Amino acid sequence: MSWLRIAILILGGILGLWLTFDGTRALVTGEYVTPKTGPYAGQLGPWAKVVRAVGIDPKSTGVKIAHVSIGLGWLVSLGGFAARADWARSALMACSVASLWYLPVGTLIGGVNLAILSTALRR
Repeated sequence: MSWLRIAILILGGILGLWLTFDGTRALVTGEYVTPKTGPYAGQLGPWAKVVRAVGIDPKSTGVKIAHVSIGLGWLVSLGGFAARADWARSALMACSVASLWYLPVGTLIGGVNLAILSTALRR
């Protein structure tokens, strides 16, 4: 397996697991994971400003479900990618695009994976 494929699996896995975990936790407890101390204690990340800017409450059930859905999408797509399924590259590109709003981590990982998938790993 090439190092680019491994990079996609690791980066996508980190993001997919985090979005699934944090969204599920928020659905169950009502709150996302936030820093407990420091200047950003109790605050959501920069992604929340993006969501608010389009008129959506970041703590709404819909956003929490979006976290879980995108996270699970990553995990399923990565499974297909690891198995070399024909549909997986397109699914990963869709997950990458769907994660660009999740500043800064989703934007970085989504952007890197889009670049790799659209250039280096073309079929």
